Amino acid sequence: MQFYEDIPRLYTALAEWGACILYLYMIKGRLKSGLFWVSSAAFLVVQSMFLIFTDDLPTMFWIPCMFMAAGMMYLFLVLWGKISWISAVYCCAQAFLLAEFTASLEWQIHTFLQKEISINLWQSALLLLLIYGGCFAVMYKITSPLLTKDYLSQISAKEAFSAAGIVVVVFAFSNLSFIYKNSPFSATLRSDMFNIRTLVDMGGIAILHAYQSRIFEYMAEKELSAMNLVLKTQYDQYRNYQDSLDLIQMKYHDLKHQIAGLRAETDSVKRGEWLDAMEDELSSFETWNKTGNRVLDTILAAKIFHCRKNNIQITCVADGKILDYIHVIDICTIFGNALDNAIEHVVMIPEKEKRLIHVSVSQKKNFVFIKVENYCENEIIKNEHQLISTTKSDKQNHGFGLKSMIQTAQKYNGSVDFGVKNNWFELKILLPRG
Repeated sequence: MQFYEDIPRLYTALAEWGACILYLYMIKGRLKSGLFWVSSAAFLVVQSMFLIFTDDLPTMFWIPCMFMAAGMMYLFLVLWGKISWISAVYCCAQAFLLAEFTASLEWQIHTFLQKEISINLWQSALLLLLIYGGCFAVMYKITSPLLTKDYLSQISAKEAFSAAGIVVVVFAFSNLSFIYKNSPFSATLRSDMFNIRTLVDMGGIAILHAYQSRIFEYMAEKELSAMNLVLKTQYDQYRNYQDSLDLIQMKYHDLKHQIAGLRAETDSVKRGEWLDAMEDELSSFETWNKTGNRVLDTILAAKIFHCRKNNIQITCVADGKILDYIHVIDICTIFGNALDNAIEHVVMIPEKEKRLIHVSVSQKKNFVFIKVENYCENEIIKNEHQLISTTKSDKQNHGFGLKSMIQTAQKYNGSVDFGVKNNWFELKILLPRG
């Protein structure tokens, strides 16, 4: 029975420290500063001393001490992870369970080898490095693709506390035999206690990973649904614009004849000025309807009407014929979203003379080059996905327009780039022809 001693508290502290470092690395926290490594060393020392000094306390104090240890892990993650308290709860729950499983697995193998071949101190240290390193490497491989900043920013309090609840239940069942031996789920043999603890912890990690994968899939499905809604909205807008413009075209031709008739019938200066104004309006509309692409003409005409209502000056130099190979929905997606984003920004500028938008569509060798510019005095910040970091409170429901433009460009093996240059925000899209 001497071989089946419980896990040394130093091993547990090392596992908890290593798990925190792993999760900070996965969420790309502030790991490069010297202050971080000083702080992490201090955290390891404090965590080790706390667990070692509380080792001899009665069993009734053991669970509160473990909660305090988890609390210190939480504070460490909040301090250096640059994440919200909800995200920190979620990461801390996973890190704590990983630490429990890693320490349990390593000590179980260590105990087995000590009983069979009597390993020395250096072999024990090597075993610890191999087991801890292996467990952390496997966890990194399966978790890092899911644990992104975007994913964590969308984690709700309900999901975070659900993950924490899973960990509490798993921790209780895995250590039940050590706390209370007279229960239907307790083991009496020390070796069985070790097996139960390790296997239950491993099962808990599997459950947490499945739970995390399902949340990730749900978020992806929600984002895809939102993007499809954006695409549908843009296309529906185009269809509505087209119906309206067909009627306007009919009225346009009727009015031209009416103006000619009225001009011939009256000599009134006032009536003449009024007719001149009508003709100018019609002429200005006519010039916007000749890019060579009916879909682009429709979108531009609708956006121009909206710009005029909001005192926005919009200019366009476009060869719409080179867009003939691009699907109608994709043209709606690119130009509808690009112009909507530009209008949304410039309409907030107090000085009306600065409300400027320019659109150009041209051919560069065997590529279509689309450029939508608007006056901008703000700093544009790109996030980890090369998207604009929104300052809006409803972060989950914004940014889909830019994402849909990027996906549309990628559909044609093209690319999207954006940035601010000389107080002009430039959205540039390059699409191969053919």
